[in-house]
Amino acid sequence: MIDVSRNIVQDPQICGGQPVFRGTRVTLRTVLASLAEGATPDEILSDFPTLRPADVTAAIAFAASSAQEDLPITATPTL
Repeated sequence: MIDVSRNIVQDPQICGGQPVFRGTRVTLRTVLASLAEGATPDEILSDFPTLRPADVTAAIAFAASSAQEDLPITATPTL
């Protein structure tokens, strides 16, 4: 399990308290939107040179974790 808190931080003094990648002003929302639009991790790293590969991985892990929390649990069918 990836500890996204190593990469993603919130500080009211940075970008209005939005989650950003540690040591940058790049928001988590920006990276997730880029991924949703079809950008590859390499393209994102090229567009935002202050990011590290681990930051993009953390964004994906965050999204996956959030999706798991939002998905309803379906009952297992009985055979």
